[in-house]
Amino acid sequence: MVVSVASGKGGTGKTLVAVNLALSLARSGLRVQLIDCDVEEPNDHLFLKPEMESSEEVSLLVPRIDEGKCNLCRECIDFCAYNALALAGEKMMVFDELCHSCGGCSILCPEGAVSEETVAIGRMERGTVRMQYPGQDIPFVHGLLDIGEPKATPIIRRIKKEIVKDAVNILDGGPGTGCAVMETVQDTDYCVLVTEPTPFGLHDLNMALDMVGELGMPHGVVINKYFPGGGGTDAFCIERQ
Repeated sequence: MVVSVASGKGGTGKTLVAVNLALSLARSGLRVQLIDCDVEEPNDHLFLKPEMESSEEVSLLVPRIDEGKCNLCRECIDFCAYNALALAGEKMMVFDELCHSCGGCSILCPEGAVSEETVAIGRMERGTVRMQYPGQDIPFVHGLLDIGEPKATPIIRRIKKEIVKDAVNILDGGPGTGCAVMETVQDTDYCVLVTEPTPFGLHDLNMALDMVGELGMPHGVVINKYFPGGGGTDAFCIERQ
């Protein structure tokens, strides 16, 4: 089973829920794997202190233009939906940070002037959480996006390949409802949304519920730092079933 943990708002307690869910299941004798998908600021390792065993670079292919072959026909520019290619006077420009590595420009170029170069954007690390109590050790994976890199989704996509079928996989996602969170949540079996009983928490929970609804994802809500009445969060959850 694959369980994703998400929220619309930062600081609600996603890591609290994900880490303790992993520990509880491991202590009950189940095989559990924890994957920290908040690659911009992963923090599960700060609480579980896994023994890191391996590291793997995560990279993307980005285009490079051979000016000797390029005839400035603009086919690659017109094709690119993300404006990663531009023509400045008589010179082609490539914006690596906008490229989504689809490879279309190199395929379409009639002159064969576009090649692809590997550019590192971060890394994936694997380790093991050694249980101090009876229970199975917890395999641990997290991703680390390089400072200044704008695209988290390729690293999340890579670390999700570490999901194993014979374990409960817990994916700790980042805050918000953007591309990185959607990449984390999609194709999981269940999504736990963590919120707090505040107006900000309720506002962002509404967006998160819309997100999982669009993805058709089974889901439930954990209200962290709860107090009676939940600041209206109780009534909202009942209304949204």
